[in-house]
Amino acid sequence: MNAYLRALRAPFLAGSLVPVLIGAAFAFKEGQPISFYGLLAALLGVAGLHLGANLLNDYYDAKGSDPINVRFTPFSGGSRVIQDGEAPQILILAMAIFFFVLSLACAVWFLYAGRPVVLLLGLLGLAAGWSYSAPPFQLMSKGWGEAVIFFAFGPLITLGADYVMSNRLSLEAFAIGFPQGFLIAGVIWINQFPDYEADKNAGKKNLVVRMGLNAARYLYCLIMALSYFCVILLVGLAGITPLITLAFISFPLAFKAMGILWKSYLSHKESIPAQALTIQTVISQGLLLSLGLVLSRFLRV
Repeated sequence: MNAYLRALRAPFLAGSLVPVLIGAAFAFKEGQPISFYGLLAALLGVAGLHLGANLLNDYYDAKGSDPINVRFTPFSGGSRVIQDGEAPQILILAMAIFFFVLSLACAVWFLYAGRPVVLLLGLLGLAAGWSYSAPPFQLMSKGWGEAVIFFAFGPLITLGADYVMSNRLSLEAFAIGFPQGFLIAGVIWINQFPDYEADKNAGKKNLVVRMGLNAARYLYCLIMALSYFCVILLVGLAGITPLITLAFISFPLAFKAMGILWKSYLSHKESIPAQALTIQTVISQGLLLSLGLVLSRFLRV
């Protein structure tokens, strides 16, 4: 049982569930009532898509880079349950399909609850999770994986969470997901550093492999910085409450992660703290953004 729990890589759910909270907080800021069951179904549906994508990634990487990856870390290189003989490959695929079906069931529930667009958004999320790892697309190997993750784990989720609460499609709700989109892309990006040799030898041509590690560290720093620059743009151009600048309280975590990777980008062991800090940045920035949105309704800022 422990092996199957590890296969889920559940701690990474923060990367998808926090944007749901941001979208709900944005709806609350706009004066919308928060439906407990709607929020719960949204969290469950998004979690299903994310877990399914994790399992599917393990399934296909078991035929590619994971068997030759000797530089895996607690945050990269897959769950290893297939490589270690703890779970049959076909069962991992079956679990992925189960979670995708669970997510679509939540979308169908929203359809009957008067939120039909959720079904479309859910199908887009499913397409993203499937095409990221599965042939014939395997976008993770063609330099498009990072962009797909950006939209699927950022703007698409905040748009959907706001829609669930408000029954409207808001451009601002879509834009509020950009900071988290950059950060979750940063998680994918930094996790490709330890996997570099295995990905390269397996023909998995993600952007880090295409650029090389030295150049890729510049892009990692840019991605992390753009997340916070987006917060400024959301206030200055989109007119969203300046209270979302509370997100900058989390910037020291991002800055520390950038510093560690900059110096230790060639050492998979020494870069592990940077991987952890990147995930911590995702969580802390997202919760601070949500707090700023909630406070703005009470403070009318």
